[in-house]
Amino acid sequence: MAVKEVALRKRQQIAKANRMMFMWVAAISAVVGIAVVGSVFLYQQAKFNEKVLDVKSKTASTLRDSNKAIPDLENKIRQMNTSQALTDSMAPNQTQPIRVVLDALPADANSPALGASLKEKFLNDPALKIESLILDNIAGVESQEDTSVVDATAPVADESASNEVTFRFSVSTELANTAVLKDLLQKLERSIRAIDVTSLKIETQGDRLLLTVEGRAFYEPAKTVELKEETVKP
Repeated sequence: MAVKEVALRKRQQIAKANRMMFMWVAAISAVVGIAVVGSVFLYQQAKFNEKVLDVKSKTASTLRDSNKAIPDLENKIRQMNTSQALTDSMAPNQTQPIRVVLDALPADANSPALGASLKEKFLNDPALKIESLILDNIAGVESQEDTSVVDATAPVADESASNEVTFRFSVSTELANTAVLKDLLQKLERSIRAIDVTSLKIETQGDRLLLTVEGRAFYEPAKTVELKEETVKP
């Protein structure tokens, strides 16, 4: 009987020890699991903070470089404002010679303004008769339904957003009046706005001379400087 009681107590002690061991193993496993999860989270957080600091560093570097470039830019602008050539090319309503450079390359392809300029500044000689003035539509930008043919009194086609606006015009004058055509070509050559004549043809039609010119005018998109928010993904 005593032997059975001793054996029973041993089994109870073994079962108790097994339960204790299981509880300890479970507790240690939970602690290890929490530690692993915490370590992964801290690693991810550290990597995210590193990416944020990298973006902030690039932003600070860009701002420093921009600030360093300001004095040099201001000096160049002051030098250009003292240019006699720019001063001589200023329009009556301009106050700074540097504006001549900005007018040479407008910020957008303003087709109506280009058409008006060709008509009023270049083709305005009374000895010239405007036969046609055409600005080409730009595929995907200007509506194909809009007319691109401009007469002497009508506005030009809608504004486009291409880096260049192609145009062509034909003017005529009396057969003996070749000087007016030469003067027109010189005006195009001296134009403040960048104009490239790609084709030129002069022909006789009865008692008149017909000048046909094809060309293109350019513009430079404006640069926008602004501060913006950037989302850094973990």
